[in-house]
Amino acid sequence: MSAAPDLWHHYGRERATSERAVPATFHWTWDQGRGQDAGPGAEVLGDLTGLYVADLGAGAARHAAHLARYHRPARVDAVDASAAQQALAIDLYAHLAPRLRVVRADVGAWLCAAPAAYDVLYSVFGALDFTDPRDLLPAAASALRPGGRLVFATLARHVTGEPAAAELLPARVPARTPDGRPATLFRWVLRPQRWAALLSAAGLVDVVVESLPSAGQGPSAVDTLLVSAARPRRATR
Repeated sequence: MSAAPDLWHHYGRERATSERAVPATFHWTWDQGRGQDAGPGAEVLGDLTGLYVADLGAGAARHAAHLARYHRPARVDAVDASAAQQALAIDLYAHLAPRLRVVRADVGAWLCAAPAAYDVLYSVFGALDFTDPRDLLPAAASALRPGGRLVFATLARHVTGEPAAAELLPARVPARTPDGRPATLFRWVLRPQRWAALLSAAGLVDVVVESLPSAGQGPSAVDTLLVSAARPRRATR
């Protein structure tokens, strides 16, 4: 059986030729790629000193590189299933090892194989957008240490203008195979109440869903949902 095509092969390649420095800032909003500096930054994750952190669907690992350089974690694992994104991340930030570790793996499988391994898990329009949350959220909960936190940014509505889904159904997003053929990605764009219910069903507590206004303008400017939850510090009876 042939391997599935890497639908992230083309993503970020042009940017990687000109923006090679470790980012000095960390932004959660959808417009972060346009240089916007509105909204909260890495402080949302808390003090990371000495902690084990993973970026779920890290892409070229720009956010992970920022944390590794400026926030003194024990280690940040930048996890992504794309071979092309792994190659970009290594090319850009291999010098940050061992504090930054670039991992090519299916995010859900990686988390399932790492019980109670992480203090903080986060995703910035990454794996939480493109993986069925009924599978990924329980895996994330199991990979967190007691009291550990999951934080992720996701779209508040579709970039096409359609509202977020009330039901647990993904949208189809156009993509390209490495050789340029049309393909389809599935993206979960859900309402706040749906995310909250899914997090609670996965066994996570202290669920907070905050809406961050877009700093951009025009039809492609989309608000961000900043979602956080925690693994209970001790088992409930």
